[in-house]
Amino acid sequence: MSVSRSTGSVVLGYRLGTTSTGEDGQMVTLTTSRLLLRRWREDDLPAMAAINADPEVMRWIGDGTPVDDEATAAATARSEQHWETHGFGLFAVEIRASGELAGFTGLNTPYFLPEVLPAVEIGWRLGRQYWGQGIATEAAQAALDFGFTDRGLDRIVSIHQLGNDASGRVMQKLGMQLDREITDSRGWRVRIYGISRNDYRPAGPAANRAEPGAERPRSGRCGSSLLGGSAAEAGGPYWRDGGVSSR
Repeated sequence: MSVSRSTGSVVLGYRLGTTSTGEDGQMVTLTTSRLLLRRWREDDLPAMAAINADPEVMRWIGDGTPVDDEATAAATARSEQHWETHGFGLFAVEIRASGELAGFTGLNTPYFLPEVLPAVEIGWRLGRQYWGQGIATEAAQAALDFGFTDRGLDRIVSIHQLGNDASGRVMQKLGMQLDREITDSRGWRVRIYGISRNDYRPAGPAANRAEPGAERPRSGRCGSSLLGGSAAEAGGPYWRDGGVSSR
């Protein structure tokens, strides 16, 4: 995985002004063999909204209700605000070969589950056409590495709603260990997985590393995932567990 930074700003039509670029004042882009993880752009919103409108994608998110265009725009704006406040957040996941938006992965504060706070959560969500290809694991591995090696986080958790077996398998592939099982505010059982910086082992060179200077493809339309739901405070929630992952 390569990490690059560039100065600049992201403008989202839903909110006034621009976002800052994180704790080092620069945009962060992560590149793997197949994927580009980057900050959000306004032209990502239609693709993200299409993902969030898919009932199968949203089955394990919140109460399972699909999210409309306005809520997608609001959640994306909150994600950018989280970057501005904390220096990390959700990445848009772009397929390098096609420029299509596949969904998201990244780091967030799980305000929706106060039992685990203070904590940083990793999560992901992909459009259905990207399931079963290892994309969720590849993207989440890059985001996990960013959290530990670039942002210096001590521990990262992920929240697995029982029944969402695909998401749980991604957590295990990332090297996360089951910490405990609790009942959330809806009365649903969820499992908390976690990994510390001391226990984290980066993937080897053969595991989705990009060559330096790889050309970025032109960005295009896609079907993707949703930053769904509403939030009582800026920054979360963006997902209710790791989201819909590769199978």
